[in-house]
Amino acid sequence: MNIKEKIERPSSLLLLLEMRALLEMGAYFLTMPFLKNLESYPKGDGHPVLVLPGFTASDVSTQIIRSFLNELGYHAYPWSLGRNLANFEELEIMMNQRVQWLSEEYGRKVSIIGWSLGGIYAREIAKFQPENVRQIITLGSPFAGIGEESNADLPYQILTGSKKKKKVDQALIDRILTPPSVPMTCIYSRTDGIVSWKTCIETQESPLIENIEVWGSHCGLGHNPLVLNHIAERLAQVEGQWKQFKQKEVA
Repeated sequence: MNIKEKIERPSSLLLLLEMRALLEMGAYFLTMPFLKNLESYPKGDGHPVLVLPGFTASDVSTQIIRSFLNELGYHAYPWSLGRNLANFEELEIMMNQRVQWLSEEYGRKVSIIGWSLGGIYAREIAKFQPENVRQIITLGSPFAGIGEESNADLPYQILTGSKKKKKVDQALIDRILTPPSVPMTCIYSRTDGIVSWKTCIETQESPLIENIEVWGSHCGLGHNPLVLNHIAERLAQVEGQWKQFKQKEVA
C-alpha cells in the first residue's frame, strides 16, 4: 500500500455496522469465563501496562481491558487524564511522566496499549523514552492517516463547534509516520467503520513490527474477545524475546 494514496473514509454501511460493538460486548461476557479458566491461556508476569483511550473517550472505555489484564496477573493502569480530546501537546509531558513513574515504581519496562488515537500517543511516548517501554499495542489507530478523512470528523466538529478540520502540519505527519524502535503490534479490522483500516497498519518492514487483523468494529475493539486474546498473547512474551505473531500481507 502506498501511504500517500488518497484514502477514503469508511462507507456509510461500515459506519452503521459499528452497532456490532454491542454484540461484541455480549460475546465478551459469554466467552471470558471460559477463556480465564483455560489452562493454556497466557498469564501475566506482573509488569505494568498503561492503557490509553481513543478520541472523545475516557478511562471508562478501557475498563474491560484493564480488568482483564489485572485478572491475568498484570498491573494495568488507566491514563487518568480525563476525556481524550486530541490535545496531545498539552498532555504529552504528563503521559511521559506517568510512564516513567510506572517504570521506576516496578523497576520494569512498561507496555502501552492505545485504542484509536490513544495508539498514536503510545507510539510517540515510545519514541521519547524507548528505554522505559517494553512494547506497544495499537487498536485501530490511524497513525498512517493523519489529515485524511474519517468518520471521526463529526464528533470532532460537534466538540469543537468548527466545521473545518484543523490543518495538520506536514512535519507532524512525518513525525507520526515514523515508527518507534520498540516492539509494536498493530491490531486492525478491515470492517472498521470509523477509520480506514489502511491507516492502521505499519507498512515499514521490521522484525519489531507486526500487523494483526481481526474481524469486528472499531468501537468494539476494547472488548472484542479476539482482540483481548491477541493482547494477552503478545504481553505474555518474555521481555527481550519478542517475536512476531504472524506476518500478514496487506493489499
